[in-house]
Amino acid sequence: MDVFETVAEPSRRVLLDALVDGERTAGELVATLPGLTQPTVSRHLRVLREVGLVEVRPDAQRRIYALRADGLVAIDEWIERYRRFWAGHLDALERHLADKHRETP
Repeated sequence: MDVFETVAEPSRRVLLDALVDGERTAGELVATLPGLTQPTVSRHLRVLREVGLVEVRPDAQRRIYALRADGLVAIDEWIERYRRFWAGHLDALERHLADKHRETP
């Protein structure tokens, strides 16, 4: 499985989002997905770990997970080709909003 297949799964994206602000215990990550069981979340975390998106370290009886931002390099490199389209659209939106603002009394 590659990084694209991995992040295509919505529950895994929720787990990544939970790790953006810092490390979380396995229990905290399970709590971010209340509809899933602990074993299911553990399987998702294993997949994220195997593709290099998260790392885990033991802390006594707990497991602490952290985001590995360098694991997202493949996605960033792929998206880079499309950023120029976003810039043009955002510039057009900015112009449109400025025009609307000038039209408003």
